[in-house]
Amino acid sequence: MAAVTSAEQQSRTGNRATGTGLIGLSLVALPILLLAWLIIYPIFSAISGTLIATGPDGGWHLSTASYRFFFSDAYSLANLGITLWTTAVCAVLLLLIGVPIALYLRFSSGRLASYVQALAIFPMFVPSIILSYALIRTIGPNGTVDLLLNAVGLPKLPTPYLTPWGPVIGLVWDNLPLTVLMLTAGLGAISNNAVEAARDVGARPMQVFLHIILPRMGNSFLVASSFAILGIFSAFTLPYLLGPASPEMMGPFMQRTFGDLNDPLNATTQAVISFGFCLFFGAFYVYSIARNQEKGR
Repeated sequence: MAAVTSAEQQSRTGNRATGTGLIGLSLVALPILLLAWLIIYPIFSAISGTLIATGPDGGWHLSTASYRFFFSDAYSLANLGITLWTTAVCAVLLLLIGVPIALYLRFSSGRLASYVQALAIFPMFVPSIILSYALIRTIGPNGTVDLLLNAVGLPKLPTPYLTPWGPVIGLVWDNLPLTVLMLTAGLGAISNNAVEAARDVGARPMQVFLHIILPRMGNSFLVASSFAILGIFSAFTLPYLLGPASPEMMGPFMQRTFGDLNDPLNATTQAVISFGFCLFFGAFYVYSIARNQEKGR
């Protein structure tokens, strides 16, 4: 009887596990299908569309002509270069600005800290189009800054509007909230006991940051930088409205190639190349997640 009862219990447990597994698969089936339909399929379709060409006889053959054109065209390379430069500068500025804010929010409390947090997160709720025109009216020609300088008798400052620094200002403002939130979350994993112990033995604030906090923030830096780089590299609205007409970032370049020049092949090639760079940076994020899971086991 005991053996029969044990077998029945194992059978019921196995059925429950199977049922739970089917429920779990059904819950993730729709997101996976949407991911395959909206992201994975377009990626493979774009790659195949730029590599497979139709010959005069109607047959298909491998062709890299569009990629050879991109990497031999000075204008295309200049656009890629300004995109990489803007991405790198914005990523560095985001960390330089976001780290002090995150440190203050992590180790401070009170009403002032709440105000600082609200101001740091506020750009997240401002649409990019509104931000663009606000910056144009503020730092553009005859904008607010020019009017204030003129009112006190000072000369005008060179405006960053329609220069490579215009998109940098807008993209840093736009991506700062997410960077601060990620860095603050990473700082939350640092115990107060470790910081207080370092202070008890006479460590100065900079020594605490360099020897206690900074070594534990490597993963947060990696995740925050990955998200910022992916968003900045593929940005369109801010570079389109604030940046120069030439060279231009890859987002406006793709739109102009597709819409104005009516050249879908080269526009798709530019999209695939941009995806390749984003995939490279995204690999850092995947690596970070996998490393954290291994440490947690």
